Formats: sequence, C-alpha cells, structure tokens
Amino acid sequence: MKKIILINCLFLITIGLADGQLKRGQVDLSDVPIPASHYQEEYTFDKPTDTILWAGQNSGLNVAFGSTDELYLRCEVPQLEDQGQTWEGSGWRGERLNAQVLVWSPDTCQQVRFKINDLVNSEGRKFSKNNIKLNLVRYVLSGHPYAAKNTGCDVTINDTAYLMPDRFETFERFDLPGRTVRAVWLSFEIPENIEPGIYYGTIEIYSTKHRAELNVKIKVQDLILPNPQNWKFRLDLWQNPWVVAWYYQVEPWSDEHKVLLKKHLKLYADAGGTYITTYAIHSPWSDNSYMIEGAMIDWIKSKDGSWKFDYSIFDQYVKLAAEAGINEAITVYTPIPWGYRFRYMDEKTGNYVYEEWPPDSEQFKTIWNIFLDDLKAHLKEKKWFEKTYLGINENPLDVTMAAVKVIKENSSDWKITYAGDWHPELSPLLNDYCVVIKSEPNLKELEERKSMDFTTTFYICCTPPQPNTFVFSPPVEATYIGWYASAYGYDGFLRWAYDAWPEDPMRDARHTLWPAGDCFMVYPGGNSCIRFEKLREGICDFEKIRILKELASGSSDKNVKSLMDELNAHLKTFIGDPDYYKRNYDVTNMTESIGKGKEILGELSETLAQSPDKKSK
Repeated sequence: MKKIILINCLFLITIGLADGQLKRGQVDLSDVPIPASHYQEEYTFDKPTDTILWAGQNSGLNVAFGSTDELYLRCEVPQLEDQGQTWEGSGWRGERLNAQVLVWSPDTCQQVRFKINDLVNSEGRKFSKNNIKLNLVRYVLSGHPYAAKNTGCDVTINDTAYLMPDRFETFERFDLPGRTVRAVWLSFEIPENIEPGIYYGTIEIYSTKHRAELNVKIKVQDLILPNPQNWKFRLDLWQNPWVVAWYYQVEPWSDEHKVLLKKHLKLYADAGGTYITTYAIHSPWSDNSYMIEGAMIDWIKSKDGSWKFDYSIFDQYVKLAAEAGINEAITVYTPIPWGYRFRYMDEKTGNYVYEEWPPDSEQFKTIWNIFLDDLKAHLKEKKWFEKTYLGINENPLDVTMAAVKVIKENSSDWKITYAGDWHPELSPLLNDYCVVIKSEPNLKELEERKSMDFTTTFYICCTPPQPNTFVFSPPVEATYIGWYASAYGYDGFLRWAYDAWPEDPMRDARHTLWPAGDCFMVYPGGNSCIRFEKLREGICDFEKIRILKELASGSSDKNVKSLMDELNAHLKTFIGDPDYYKRNYDVTNMTESIGKGKEILGELSETLAQSPDKKSK
C-alpha cells in the first residue's frame, strides 16, 4: 500500500513540474510589456504634486502666454508672473519669432482648437496668418528632473523617470484631461517683403464649451536677416542617415529612404547647418549608437592584395544634403575610430575583416596613404576637395598627433577638423578646431587662429550639465549657446548628435548611457522641438549681432556708437571666469542676460534702420 501511495505522489509531482515549465515558443509574461488598447502618442505616468493649487484654478479653459525660456510640466499648475493675455515681439524681416501658449484646466476640456487670424497694421496691411505656424508640444520621458545639475557621461536608466515637454507635433484639435497642462508652440515667420511697422492680431482658443482669446503684437524692424544658407555661424550637428531607414523600416539608400532624408535634413538646413557628416569607417564610435553609423565608403582588399574604394553611398549622401541646402563643408570620419578598429571586405573570402591599425603603426601609415590618395582624387573629380575636412574626435594628444602627421605628410592640402580638449600644440595643424566648453583656448589664442584664417567652434555633449540641450534643460540654455559663441569669438557650435535616436524617441528620450536628449536634437518625421527652436533662436541672435556690428562700423551716428559700446560691454558678461568650473550658469541670470541683450539688439536695430547712414546707401 505504501508503495502505491509513493508512486502516485511521484506521478503528481512530475505532472506539476511539467505544468510549471514553459511550453515550446512560450515566454515568461513577466518579461513582456502589457499591450495597450491604442497607441499612446505620449506617456501619462505623472500625477499632480499640488492638488490644492489645482483646486484653486478657474473651472474650464485657462489660457495664457508662457515664457519660451521655461518648460511647463504636464501635471503642475503653470507658475506665471501674470496671466499673460498679450504677447509682444519684435524682429527683422526674414526672422522667426517664438512664442508659447499654455492651456490648462482643473477639469477635462474636449476638442481644444486654435484659430489664427491675420495680423494687421494701422494702414490695413497684413501679416498673413499663413506665416504663423502652430505645433502641439508632446511630453517625452527623461531620466532626470527639470533643470537637473547632477548629470554626467555615465548615466544609466534607473528606477525613476520624469515627463518633459519637448517634441513638436502638428494638430487640428486635442482633448485636455483634467488637472493637466498643454503647451502649444507658435512660430512667427516674418516675410522678407513685409512693410516694417507694428502689427496687431488675436488668437482664439475654443473647446466644446469654452472660448478664450489672446492678443499678439509684432514690431517688424526695417532690417533683413539673410536666408539660413547665407548665415556665417558654423553649425555642425552630426547626422546618421541609417537611423532614418531603421526607424521607418525602409531599405537604406532606396528612393523611399532618400525622400525621408530630404525632409529629415530640412530642419538642419533651415537652422544654417554647415557640415555634412560622412563616414569613411564603419561604426567609428564604439558601437554605442542605438543604430550603428555605417560606412559610406566601402574598403575592399582585392585578391591580388591591392585596395579599392566604393564611394557610391558617400556620393549619394553628399549630393542629397547639398540639395537640401547643406553644402558648405563635408566632414569625413575618421582616421581614428574607437579602438583603432577598421573594417574592410576581403575579396578572397567574401568576408568582412576587422583589424586594429593604431595611427603610429606602419600598417596605418601604408594603408591610409593609399586611401588618402584615392579619396583626394575622387574629391577633386567631384570638385569637393576644398570644402572637405578629415574629422578626428576626442583622442589623446599623442594619438591625434600621430594621425595628423600621416595626413599632412600625405598632402599639406588636407584640411583637418578636431573635436576635443584644447591643445596649443594642435592648433597650428587644424583648419577647424572644436573645443569642449570646459577646455577652451584663451582669447589671445583664439585671435591667433583667426589671423591664420582658421575657424574655431565649441561643443557640449553629455557634459557639462550647463549650458546644455537635454530634454530636461531649461530652454534658455539652448539660446545661450549662440550668445556665448558671439561673446567669446567662436565661429559656431557642434553637437553630437542631430539624430542618434534611442529605441522609442517619440515617447522616451532616455538612453542607456547618456542623459535624455543628449544624442538627438530632432524627432522622426522631420519634427522639431523646443530645444532645437531655441538653439536656432540663439543662432539668429548671433547673426544679428554680426550684421549689426558690420553696419555700426560704417555709421557716424553717435547713438549707434553708444549702443554698440553697450552691446560689446554686455557681451563680455557672458564669458565670466576663464575657468569653466568657476562660472555661474544660474538659469535666472542667463535669462536676464539674454533678455537684456535682445533689448539692446532691438534698440540698435531701430536706430540703425532710421540712421542717415542707412538712408543714404
């Protein structure tokens, strides 16, 4: 009897174990996200932290202009100095002005929509509503809270997240859940041919049960901002065209891919994008992008041991970017890939081969001289050589010097650009030097580079915390970049990257290695964002400062000279201590400094536009 009971128990245990095991093809549900019934354009995980403040808000539709220098969180009542019902701006013909409207309510409002009207001056002339663009601001996930200062280059996705407003999206109407805020971004494109003067208009906001109205006043000044393709500011946002093909699941370099790329690059071109990013090396940056940067030039080792190079993708991308309006410079990355790793196709085996060629090795010198000779001949044939730079990025001084030595021995005509710390020894060898803001040349060294007809720019990356363009950075920091460049005497700005998107960029800006937003400035679909528009605003200010200085230099007007002296004195305040670590990047101070600077620009613009010197020309 005991034997029978024991056999039954063993049988039951065996059945239980079998039932507990995964069946063929089955996965553990704890590893699988729960599917939503509909696609969510954005996550809505946050909750109000001050329900009492919400309880004190007027029922129904609350609307006001907010500051474009700040972010307004989804579940927090906007803290506004006044319920701004009127927005006033001034600008040149050809300039873009930014404004931000906030809509919030303690209860749900349905079908919120905007009606834009023409602006009209006192003589009845119109600023057409067709030159006013609206974008809904979507929220994306960040691993840091708003205005966080404890960031660095060793970020990992941790156990907390925050929702930050950033991504633009076109819209016709939207629903506003109770106790939430929605920002709508306004872009006023001032036509070049519009009559100078003051234009007035209204913006009407409706829901199914409510109506509100806001007022707009724009002063158009009698100066013209050139087309972005004619700006002098050197903007270098590194591109990865493969990421667009991956996101939309189209074949790389197919017609479909190229159509998407043209739209994708338009934002960069419209911000004055200068450099076309190209890759002579497959995956030069340690395979750490979510979608790897592929080689645009294929290296092929023939069966007889000779080398040949396929430029078909390189040529396609350079031509496509030029058609989009980016045609001033080409950067070819890189003689020094991460780990000195190079890939080539071995014709004998049909396999890709990976080898390490340190810049001080004979193998590097031999093979790179072959490549440089071939590349130079190809660029000369295409008439691209004069605007091409060989790009090196963040390497030790001795390693960089070794690569530069090989390049210059091949031909002194090669142009080289380097991004990294400032090294006086490197400066005479670099046609373009981009220094990280924490390691800069002094003003005398910068002037020496100008005297040699070299360009110098600066960059930020996962560091420093401020100023920066993370999704959680106060937007004023992006505008500050243009002002800082002008004040210090830089020729422009570099940022990695334009489009190195993480897995789900439309909703989650976090990266497994870096702060949210560090590796991209625009979104899929050719969509802009708060950060990018504020960066562009600062670049516009840089251009206006440059043009005003040129105009003022030829003016005999005492008022112009006085205002120019005031502007130059104010610009010096943006530099602060030569040591980055001793500077105070207080957000309030940055906002006030830029605000004062814009006031001076406005007054100087008005004075120059009305001066006898301008009228006599």
